[in-house]
Amino acid sequence: MKRKRGNAEIETLAHAKSPKPNKNNAESAKTHLTNLGLGINTAISKMDTRLLADYVAQRTKRFGDDLSVVELEDLYIPEIAILDTKEWDQDRLAANLPDFLIYCAQQNQKSTDLSQAPAKPGSPHTLVLTSAALRAADLSRVLRKFQTKEATVAKLFAKHIKLKNAMSFVKKRRRINIGVGTPTRIIDLLEERALNLESLERVIIDTSFMDRKNRSIFDMKETQRPLLQLLNMDELKSRYATAESPLKLIFY
Repeated sequence: MKRKRGNAEIETLAHAKSPKPNKNNAESAKTHLTNLGLGINTAISKMDTRLLADYVAQRTKRFGDDLSVVELEDLYIPEIAILDTKEWDQDRLAANLPDFLIYCAQQNQKSTDLSQAPAKPGSPHTLVLTSAALRAADLSRVLRKFQTKEATVAKLFAKHIKLKNAMSFVKKRRRINIGVGTPTRIIDLLEERALNLESLERVIIDTSFMDRKNRSIFDMKETQRPLLQLLNMDELKSRYATAESPLKLIFY
């Protein structure tokens, strides 16, 4: 029977599994969800902008029992803010992120060259948001192909890097083309006015990645809430639907 688009379809895509496994077959369910052990939720790549907006809204509601209806609505991410990337057919693995960025940049004729950095220090054109410091380190390594003497791919996460040192690196010393980090550290840098978003063209959300417990950035309150807080900051939200300096949210 044909399924209507909506909550049922999102749950089917995001949590599709084989028939309920017995204790001896627990690994098969994990394999099905993570594309044969690659550690990714393959459902994300199949969602269009409408489904992705609904997916985020559902996850927001899931961790929003302490929020009013109005507060939940304020956290809603509009469909127009999201770039449709379901036509990109490679697995959404760390190693494939550079090619994915090239694909995304090609969708905007006014896009800055990925290997170029805005003139103002601490003003990246691309932010990559992920759930953990180790994952951010992995993504930073593969994105070094876009690093030059004049453009730094910056690690913006808390593990082993004190906030004071991160502030100095971002604000005083470096022209940054791509920043890679966790939502909490990005928020800290913004609140300290070390990071500037005026040149930002895209935010890549590392949504397909699943940790060892099969959890994505939207499946943990400690990452989902800061992520939504960041995406709803005025300097980002005010640009989602503008023609002058559009900002796109991109789900990887």
